[in-house]
Amino acid sequence: MPEQVAIRPAVFLDRDGTIAEEVGYLNHASRFRMFPFVAGAIRLLNKAGLPVVVVTNQSGVGRGYFPESLVATVNQLMTQQLAEAGARIDAVYYCPHTSAEHCDCRKPKTGMLERAALEHALDLKHSFVVGDRYGDIELARNARARAILVRTGYGEGELAWHAAKWPLQPDFVAEDLSHAADWILRQPR
Repeated sequence: MPEQVAIRPAVFLDRDGTIAEEVGYLNHASRFRMFPFVAGAIRLLNKAGLPVVVVTNQSGVGRGYFPESLVATVNQLMTQQLAEAGARIDAVYYCPHTSAEHCDCRKPKTGMLERAALEHALDLKHSFVVGDRYGDIELARNARARAILVRTGYGEGELAWHAAKWPLQPDFVAEDLSHAADWILRQPR
């Protein structure tokens, strides 16, 4: 009989605007700037035994703004910088498609989360999605996970100009990823 693997909750993080400064289309690795508080926040999640998975839409590939190899380069740079600061990302998933392609992986669809859940034995219903856009809140709801909106990146503007009209609200609004990690660690799992 095959050994059963226990499923566990995870923290799914958006990349641009949540982990790193939002620069529009990040079309060159030199434009990647991680927020200074991110490594400490991810270390806390690592220490608590929560898998940390990055899920990011990268439609610049589908639009021809930059090659798919750049996404891999930036994700490797992010992972390396975090490792140097003692923090670990368990996996990175990205969607290179435009919304017109109607793929299953583009947020707020759940394809990236479902793939991560399958490949890493994750329990989506007890997981958290952290991001700076309403689409991240929709993603969390679509996966039946908890939604956290950070005020970094597009978050502050999303809250100021659009939140009153959102049919779905986040479970928590955090100043940044550090504040989000503190809240996550206080939640029952």
